Amino acid sequence: MSIIRNCLAALTALMLAVPASATLPELTRHLEETRTMTANFTQVAASGATTKGRVYLARPGKIRFQYEKGIPLLVVADGKSVNVIDYEVKQVQRYPIKSTPLSVLLDPEADLAKFARVKSSTANALVVEARDREHPEYGVITIYFERDSAAPADLALSGWNVIDAQGNTTRVALSDVEFNGGVPKNAFRFNDPRPQTRR
Repeated sequence: MSIIRNCLAALTALMLAVPASATLPELTRHLEETRTMTANFTQVAASGATTKGRVYLARPGKIRFQYEKGIPLLVVADGKSVNVIDYEVKQVQRYPIKSTPLSVLLDPEADLAKFARVKSSTANALVVEARDREHPEYGVITIYFERDSAAPADLALSGWNVIDAQGNTTRVALSDVEFNGGVPKNAFRFNDPRPQTRR
């Protein structure tokens, strides 16, 4: 269950990563110019447990967190729903994108102004703190961007820290980030582990 919580925390970080255009125009440009993103991720839980994997994103509406071999968890947003698949217990939890914080990243019509503020801005980096005051259970997320002339709008997401409602911190670092390249056609599909179902 801790892996699921950490994965959802990681999703929340990405969901809240891009504030409204009136507040942070450079990040809005970054989002508008990003069609796809792929990266490796390393996730460190509050307990110190480390997991790794790969994230795929395609706007609008699609993202996949693929954990390393041996972790029976997958998270996929397929354009309509966010699906949390636990292959160990053969369970799928499904949430409409528009009713989750993921809409902040994937829904171009989402109202983002209330979520974020600039915590630090330098010549090399931008740091954003985000929270949803109506949903404190999402915690507080600090997102780190490097200024990179090769990235959309000169910004590249490099990682984030999440402090959950219990005060536990999850840290995620991205590496080998690529923008607007190819994404596997089946990246946003999954094998449904539930008996007698097909996807």
